[in-house]
Amino acid sequence: MTTTDIPRPVDADPEKAVAKKRPRKPVSGNLRRAVPATTLLWILACLYGLPVLWFILSSLKPASDLFSYPLSLVPHNPTLSGYFQAWRSANFSQYFINTTLVCVITTILTVGVSCCTGYALAKYDNRWLKAFFICILATTMLPGEVMLAPSFLVVRNLGLYNSFTGIVLPAVLTATGCFMFRQFFLTVPDELLEAARIDGARELSIFVRIMVPISRPIMLTLAILSFQWRWNDYIWPLLMLNDPDKFTVQIGIQSIVGAQNINWSVLLGASVISMIPLIVVFLVFQRYVMSADINAGLKD
Repeated sequence: MTTTDIPRPVDADPEKAVAKKRPRKPVSGNLRRAVPATTLLWILACLYGLPVLWFILSSLKPASDLFSYPLSLVPHNPTLSGYFQAWRSANFSQYFINTTLVCVITTILTVGVSCCTGYALAKYDNRWLKAFFICILATTMLPGEVMLAPSFLVVRNLGLYNSFTGIVLPAVLTATGCFMFRQFFLTVPDELLEAARIDGARELSIFVRIMVPISRPIMLTLAILSFQWRWNDYIWPLLMLNDPDKFTVQIGIQSIVGAQNINWSVLLGASVISMIPLIVVFLVFQRYVMSADINAGLKD
């Protein structure tokens, strides 16, 4: 009696076959390496989060319990009276509208101008552009207070005092935004632009159709940062505005502070209210901030 050997099926995917032969790393080793890093991150998160948690929970305490001894983290009689008093004592609805208008316009202009500037600094070889970039970076070495007086004189001489334009215009071009876009565009291969030029695309079309879409993560990151900067800005709007109907949120919070005493429950409630838009903006846009595959249009 003869027997025939049945051929074994050959794996269609050689990569899977090689992967099966590779020895797997022990799970315990990976776990031992991950535990210290995870523990350190949790410790840092607690160190940063505890003051914020204390701040939010303190806003729920009555004024009489804020400085009672011994201090307690959790309020015994939580109340929202500080929030209601803060909203009623100041024209917060108008302050929110003013601040939102300033932040949205400034953020859009900052992202657009920084994107154009960063592209020119990264993809055009010119010594004057390099000198201009050095001048932009030099502004980061100066304290912001040093620039207040000359900026105020320029804006006042332009007739923009006590206007939203006077707040928006000096904040349009930022060294951080130009640096972020320049460093990102430097990582984009020049072959991608050369291929578009060979296909007959013009420079404006290359910038709008290729560079802008792949820089979306940087645009959204800068948009979040710019919105946060303008929302928390206090000194410049305080210098530029003298009309209460044009005050921003931060000036409105400062107006709650009295000359003789401070109602801490109202002040804490107003401060928490001012944080809500920033948290909402971050939670909405953080999932769009992801790495872009800039080599997707190139062949190996």
